[in-house]
Amino acid sequence: MKDPKVGIALGSGGARGFAHLGVLKILEQEGIPVHFLAGSSMGSIIACFYSAGHSMERLYSLSKAFRRKYYLDFTVPKMGFIAGKRIKEFIRLFTHHLNLEDLPIPVAVVATDIKTGEKVIFKEGPIAEAVRASIAIPGIFVPEKYQGRLLVDGGVVDRVPVSVVKEMGADLVIGVDVSSVKMNEDVTTIYDVIMQSYDIMQMEIGRHREKTSDLMIKPNVEMYSGRAFTNIEEIINIGEEAARQQLPNLSDLIDRWREQHA
Repeated sequence: MKDPKVGIALGSGGARGFAHLGVLKILEQEGIPVHFLAGSSMGSIIACFYSAGHSMERLYSLSKAFRRKYYLDFTVPKMGFIAGKRIKEFIRLFTHHLNLEDLPIPVAVVATDIKTGEKVIFKEGPIAEAVRASIAIPGIFVPEKYQGRLLVDGGVVDRVPVSVVKEMGADLVIGVDVSSVKMNEDVTTIYDVIMQSYDIMQMEIGRHREKTSDLMIKPNVEMYSGRAFTNIEEIINIGEEAARQQLPNLSDLIDRWREQHA
């Protein structure tokens, strides 16, 4: 019996993106293969680390040990507060200095050309550069200069890149949306202002953009800050639970696809 090729689109959302790991773990436990991955911002980190071959146990341990201060290198603000060299080296190390085309599961990384407004989709080339571009939250990170372009966060143009993973050849597309606004969040610094504004913008974009995924998983992580990088274990667990709740729907989708292509 022919099985569908499954594509996963992992969305932006800062620290809430650790919920992506919980979703991937449940899919793996259920024996649902992932044939394609696309990611924006935090989703691009998770997609590349997962495809690079790390076990779920390793990814869980790495996530729980993550401390934002270890990977932030502040600079004199001109186009951003954070230079981004430390996080790029971190990405390069944990993706084994690979290019995107070397990954066993094809991954597309989404960024935004800040000069033209174009969506930029990386499917080949150095992983570290592509992901560093995709996570460059405007005003926080210095934009990534790459091949004559000035690149920022992929979530600016495509929060959950379902169309990207569909174009890669997926028969069934699962989107994972972790961007939501934490209400009554403490806003005391310019960093807080930018991040909270970005979250609100993302929420509004999501409301007005039709989702084209076959299944959208939305972990209930709005009580957590996208910028705090605390409560990571709870965020991952919420991702697991959200995926479990959708397993019957996913099973139905797969069965219907099989019937149509028998």
